[in-house]
Amino acid sequence: MGAQSQHKEDWQPLFDGKTLNGWKSLGGKAPFTVEEGVIVGHMTKGTPNTFLVTEKEYGDFILELEIKIEGEGSNSGIQVRSHLDPNGNRGHGRVYGRQVEVDPTSRAWTGGIYDEARRGWLYTLDLNEKAKVAFKPNEFNHFRIEHIGNELKTWVNGIPTAYLIDTLDPTGFIGLQVHSVPNELDGKKVYFRNIRIQTKNLKPKGFPKDVYVVNLTPNKLSRFEEDAGYRLLFDGESSTNWRSVRHEGFPAKGWEIKDGMIKVLKADGGESTNGGDIISEQQFSSFDLSFEFKLTEGANSGVKYFVTGSEQTSGSAIGLEYQLLDDAKHPDAKMGRDRNRTLASLYDLIPSNKDGRARRPIGQWNMGRIVVSPDNTVTHYLNGFKMLSYKRGSQEFRDLVAISKYKVWKNFGEAPKGHILLQDHGDEVSFRNIKIRELK
Repeated sequence: MGAQSQHKEDWQPLFDGKTLNGWKSLGGKAPFTVEEGVIVGHMTKGTPNTFLVTEKEYGDFILELEIKIEGEGSNSGIQVRSHLDPNGNRGHGRVYGRQVEVDPTSRAWTGGIYDEARRGWLYTLDLNEKAKVAFKPNEFNHFRIEHIGNELKTWVNGIPTAYLIDTLDPTGFIGLQVHSVPNELDGKKVYFRNIRIQTKNLKPKGFPKDVYVVNLTPNKLSRFEEDAGYRLLFDGESSTNWRSVRHEGFPAKGWEIKDGMIKVLKADGGESTNGGDIISEQQFSSFDLSFEFKLTEGANSGVKYFVTGSEQTSGSAIGLEYQLLDDAKHPDAKMGRDRNRTLASLYDLIPSNKDGRARRPIGQWNMGRIVVSPDNTVTHYLNGFKMLSYKRGSQEFRDLVAISKYKVWKNFGEAPKGHILLQDHGDEVSFRNIKIRELK
């Protein structure tokens, strides 16, 4: 038997084209039918999300299918390695787990990854904007989903869309979603066809190195990330790569490295009154920096960049700042202009996106990201959401500096290179998974 024939035999249909044998409905009451060799999900007002799921669970697999959706205001999705909470949804059962998004709206996040009924968005297409053109409205769209080990990769119509590394759920069912809908979408349909799966002899496809990977494995890079040029700034165990902004060496007090975290300890809520800020040993000019952080109630901190140490200050060192703040409990959120001191803002200069879905509760891990392109365009992300973008040195940027607290420092924020800084603001804040790639 030739290799090509063997490859074809590895594919198994998940839908026989005639019946829903091997599938069951969970969650809401939206019906699924079979029409002319296609599974049709019927959007139904007044019912929560409904899922047609496989009776069998799967671990490693490659899944391909085609989906068409009616209604620009609707959405759908494909559940992978998912589960049922029998007590959820008022005792009717609630499906939870990773979902590959089908999004016909202008947001265009089709192929992104959402954690249904659990953690929310894990991979938005703000992280891969080139892929927003992949989805074709009112047509069948081809999806390829590779879930091998902890890695989940997606393609829409052959375009790479999302790459997630996640440690939860080694197995689970596959599901097709009919989303809850407003009255005006009642009766619209979602169509699923040509559903097939491979579970053996899996051969993953390559992914472009310029596509960002969301890696939720603490303090560990994947081979893909290493090949793309990323490296850890915090190894989870030591102070390597970090020192006090005030002197050589790591602070003797005020910071703790334990359980895979680097933590600034609670003091008096003041700037640099305990251990003081810490900075990266190396300076950077153009880079892609990611970090996870966990705030305690009422906490204030920040991640600063282009820190040179040349400015004279009695408190925290000066630099462009990705603000870390409990917006609900810390008074700084109401200061400044237009809420430009809230979480993920460019502190005292540009307010962040106010989309509440980007913010996870205090006490949970959040993922921040700062990208400084070679042309000095800077973008802040929070949990995959684009929060703001600006250009260092532009007239617009200088006009903002002129009306900010930074106006007293000449050429603020325009240094050609600088350190990364983690701020001691006297509140307990934890960091992990700090990684960086220099851009050229």
